[in-house]
Amino acid sequence: MRYFLEIAYKGTHYHGWQIQLNAHTVQAEIEGVLQKIFSQKMEIVASGRTDTGVHASQQFAHLDTETPLKHYEHLRKINILLPSDIAIRNIYLVEPEAHARFDAIERSYQYHLSTQKKPFDFEFCTLDYRQYDFDKMNEAAQILVQRKDFQAFSKVKTEVNNFNCEIKSAYWQQKDDNYVFHITANRFLRGMVRTIVGTLMQVGLGKINLKDFEMVIIGKDRKKAGHAAPPEGLFLSKVTYPYELRPIE
Repeated sequence: MRYFLEIAYKGTHYHGWQIQLNAHTVQAEIEGVLQKIFSQKMEIVASGRTDTGVHASQQFAHLDTETPLKHYEHLRKINILLPSDIAIRNIYLVEPEAHARFDAIERSYQYHLSTQKKPFDFEFCTLDYRQYDFDKMNEAAQILVQRKDFQAFSKVKTEVNNFNCEIKSAYWQQKDDNYVFHITANRFLRGMVRTIVGTLMQVGLGKINLKDFEMVIIGKDRKKAGHAAPPEGLFLSKVTYPYELRPIE
C-alpha cells in the first residue's frame, strides 16, 4: 500500500530535505523514525527538495508499506518520536502508482522579509532595514509570469533537461512591517526562488530597473542575477495534486 505523508518542518537546524552523507537532514530524521516503528528500512520520496535552512509549511512524501496505517495510532507514534521541529500533519492512502514528486502539478513558496527586528520570528524571516520600492518589485514580478526559461535563476551545474518553468503567479504582499513574496509554478529549479527574490531586491533598491531585470532572464546568465536571498525567510507553502487527498481513518 502507498501512503502520502503531509509534513511541516522548521529547516533552521537541517542541511535541507534530502539525505546526505555526514549531514543532518529532514528526510533522514523521518526515515529513522519510520524504521523504528516498522522494524525495517523505510524510504520516502518527497514532492521536492528544500535547501539548508529552508522551511516547509506543507511538504508531501510517499512511502510503501504492507502494514495498514491508522490515523490516530500511527500519526501519534510518528510525531512522538520525531523531533519538535518536524511534524506529520496527515496521512493519506493513495493509489499504488501515485507519486509525491512526479504527480505534483503546482508548488508554491513564500518568502518573508521584515523591516523590523522580531525576537520571536527571527528564524522565519529575513531582517532588512533598507527601504524597498515594493511597487517596482511587483512590476518586476509580473515579468516572471511572461517568461518560460529561468536558467539565470538556477544554480550552476544543475542537471536538468531544460530550464523551463510555468510561473502561474508571483507577487509581494504587505502585512504590517512584513513583506511576503508569493510564487506558484509547475516546477522550480535548484535555488530558483531565493535567486529571484535576491534579484527582485535589487530592483526594489533601485540598483537595476525593470528592463535590466528582464534582460537578466533573457540573458540566461546566473552571474547577472542577484545574490540568493538568505534561506531563513523561505517556506515551501503548498503542493497541489490533480486528485483529492483523503486522510485515513
